[in-house]
This record gives sequence, structure tokens and C-alpha cells, in this order.
Amino acid sequence: MVRREFLERTLTAGAALGSVAAASAAPVSATKEVLSPPPPTGEKTGGGTGGTSYQVPVTLERRRPDKPGRGKVFAAIQPHCDDIPIFAGGTVLKLIDEGYEGILIAMSDDSMAGKGKTYGEITLKNEQDTFEVARRLGLKHTLLLNYPNHNMDAWPIVEMRARLVYIFRAFKIDTVLSYDPSALYERNPDHTVAAKAVESACWMARSSWDYPEHFAAGLTAHGPVEKYYFARGPQVVNRVVDTTDFLEQKIAVNLANVTQGPIGNNGVRVRDKLAAEGKRLPGFEGTDEQVNRAYAKEITFARDRQRGAAYGFKVAEYFHYIGPDESEEAEYIRAHAVAR
Repeated sequence: MVRREFLERTLTAGAALGSVAAASAAPVSATKEVLSPPPPTGEKTGGGTGGTSYQVPVTLERRRPDKPGRGKVFAAIQPHCDDIPIFAGGTVLKLIDEGYEGILIAMSDDSMAGKGKTYGEITLKNEQDTFEVARRLGLKHTLLLNYPNHNMDAWPIVEMRARLVYIFRAFKIDTVLSYDPSALYERNPDHTVAAKAVESACWMARSSWDYPEHFAAGLTAHGPVEKYYFARGPQVVNRVVDTTDFLEQKIAVNLANVTQGPIGNNGVRVRDKLAAEGKRLPGFEGTDEQVNRAYAKEITFARDRQRGAAYGFKVAEYFHYIGPDESEEAEYIRAHAVAR
């Protein structure tokens, strides 16, 4: 892939395959189960995107100073106002740094999460937080779709998809960041529904047959060809993004989510609680903002440190990355065609 300089590291299944060979060599009874080898890593799914195997090569993606994203646009899509800041904030900042323009799409009205006395108050405060998050991320537009929080699964996915297809075409979206529709476990229906709507809208926006009224209005078929999918639970991880250079900015972005979100004023809360008990945490000192930043580094983004350490980075974000469609026909011709 020309757009980025990648260092690829393959997660091999050598030990597993060794046990397979050993099991195959041993006598097998009529009732004994024998492990079969995993699907080959190069096999593509139907449609040519992604693969059929969980044994995947992992690409390490680092910051590039040559602005490879110039002229491209991404959409950061979240059902709730803290999803992108938590799981993809560093990558969003990296893409902006590399020349991309970006927009934020907020799927739900965020009426069910955060501090407030009424749904209306919570919704307003989260809406204000969302606009501030987008500003700190450096995004150009913020679109609020206002589906009912915690009840998005009662809404037709086809209606969500239609709106996303329009947005992808109107803004010429090349890349999306959102929840993974193929993650193995997700308890929040808003996450699941948003992910499915995004995935189907990506390829449908590129179709010359879907929503022809868009073409009559001057739009053209255009949809994302790159997807950075994140998850809260188990997922295929084939892209690790080094976000070390953007950690302080990512913390600042997450501090904007004061109504809900994992940081808010939690550092101050912990400091004051311990002070009342005659205790303190070393490092949780200074101004309220400094204490909240310490909370973010030591507690909220401990996960980012663990993920980064596994690949030699200070901090990192994990993704199931799906790139442009790959044609087996084109691959075969490229490998075997000769001059006449």
C-alpha cells in the first residue's frame, strides 16, 4: 500500500500448526477430534475485502511527515459522544496531521448517559461536548443524526444506511473510523446497529444503482474504500497505529467529554476522596486539569500503553483494518502476464 510506509509483522500460528501435525501423525480413534488447520491467510472474503482467516498479518502504522492524506476525507462515526475519542482519537489526530480533512458523525442523541437532571439537559450537555470534541480533533464538520440513545436497534437500519450513503457521496468520504461490525462481543445495541449501518453504506455508496435520486441531484457514486474498525471486545486486529505523538492531544480531546466519558473530572474526584481518607496518590497533584490528565494517563489510557508496549510503541490503538477491494483476477494477471 503506497499511502503509508508499513512495517509488517506476521502473527504466525506455528505452535498451533505444529500441534496439528503431531495430532495428524498420531493414531486417530473413531471418536477422537482432530484439529484442522486454520483457513489460509491470503484467502479473501466474498467481494474481495478483508480475509476469511483469524490468522492475520499485523501492519504497524506510524506517523508520516509527507502528508499522504492530502486531498482525502475521512468520517469518524460514533453512536455516542465518547466513542471516537476513546478508541480512535489518536488515529484521527494522526490522519489530520497527515493531510486529511475529517468530519464527525454522531449517530445517537446521547440522552441516556451523563450527569443531568433531565433527558433534555443531558442531551444538550452531550451535544455541546460533541462540538468541542470535534473542534479539538480539528474536524471540519459535525453532523448529529439524533437517533434515540440505547434504542437505535428499534430504528430501521435501511434508513440509517440511506442517510450515511448520502453523506459519503456528498462529502466524498474515502475512509471511515467506526465500530467493528464483525466484533465477537458487543453488549450495546447502539454500537452494533451503527456498525452494521456503516459497513453496508460503505459499499452501497459506491454503487451506480442505489439511490439514483442522488445522481439526479448532482452527486456521484462515491464511498469509503478504507475502514478502521475498533471494538470494545474481541476482534480481528490487523492494524496497530502508533499514536505516541498524539497522546497529549488525545487526552485534551477526551477531557472535552465532561458530561459522560472516561475522564471528565474523575481525577479530581479520586484525589478529593483520598484526601478525605488521609491518603494521596503520587502524581495526582497540581491543578484540577493536571490531576485529570494524570488520571487519563495512568488509568483511562492504560490500555493504550499495554497495546503500544506489545509492538514497541509508547501508546497505540488497535483496529480491524479493511482496505480497498482486491481482485483475484487482477492479482493473477499481475503475477503471470507476459509480453506477446
